[in-house]
Amino acid sequence: MFTSTGSSGLYKAPLSKSLLLVPSALSLLLALLLPHCQKLFVYDLHAVKNDFQIWRLICGRIICLDLKDTFCSSLLIYNFRIFERRYGSRKFASFLPGSWVLSALFDFLLIEAMQYFFGITAASNLPSGFLAPVFALFVPFYCSIPRVQVAQILGPLSITNKTLIYILGLQLFTSGSYIWIVAISGLMSGLCYDSKMFQVHQVLCIPSWMAKFFSWTLEPIFSSSEPTSEARIGMGATLDIQRQQRMELLDRQLMFSQFAQGRRQRQQQGGMINWNRLFPPLRQRQNVNYQGGRQSEPAAPPLEVSEEQVARLMEMGFSRGDALEALRASNNDLNVATNFLLQH
Repeated sequence: MFTSTGSSGLYKAPLSKSLLLVPSALSLLLALLLPHCQKLFVYDLHAVKNDFQIWRLICGRIICLDLKDTFCSSLLIYNFRIFERRYGSRKFASFLPGSWVLSALFDFLLIEAMQYFFGITAASNLPSGFLAPVFALFVPFYCSIPRVQVAQILGPLSITNKTLIYILGLQLFTSGSYIWIVAISGLMSGLCYDSKMFQVHQVLCIPSWMAKFFSWTLEPIFSSSEPTSEARIGMGATLDIQRQQRMELLDRQLMFSQFAQGRRQRQQQGGMINWNRLFPPLRQRQNVNYQGGRQSEPAAPPLEVSEEQVARLMEMGFSRGDALEALRASNNDLNVATNFLLQH
């Protein structure tokens, strides 16, 4: 479930490890040993606005008072550790407090808009915890993590490598009455930061001197050793490293996707699977197996591809020839073609 976007463990993800350990430990401490102190960590916007208790914006938005929220958010942070490996700890650390600050502003705006336009007064206490940045991370997760089909159920419905993550996010979204306000604020802040709207990524960023200081002081505490129980894989920092990630696993997943697609075509057209639509490595293996024995089948006419999809692949840095070949091989499936190009 949580290894489809990188290796297991928290290697090269010290910030993600700290977010897993420190808030979770404090949440358990408050729930089990210090329940009388929970009132200090209530996210009360009315108290912030009317009584100027600004400290609640910090205390109320770091530690979850609901253990179910703690569990769900911890699992999501563990999955989203891939972004720290891909972009680096400093950029990841800039995204989290940036979305954290923006979401606090959106919380106020949403509550005021509900009261002004609809006459609805929301509860004074919103769900506490580091929830808004977790929801904000769904924006780069949706935009930058390729979708690979794992299984198909109920006809057109399919299970991908991202389905369970979305289900977990939906579980967190429905865990409370007013958590949808925090979720919408987090998604809006993630969209603003990821799209570089109003240059917020430059304003709300971690200075280099601060990143070096925390790298020197805290990274040795929260760093993890390289996993040894699994094959070495890339961490996703660059495109070249991504091409080395789980080659054999993704090849099997892509092959399964092609077989499923061919089976659907056979059911619709009543014909046989067109082996010429499979990926070039599979075509080469087929030709090698039949060398000297039988003559190869006549080549099928080239499949027409969408110029829009070709343009999208070229924007990712691939050549036009590679994009055309991948789209023809994947039967115009942009996600499958993207995964194929990243791995070959």
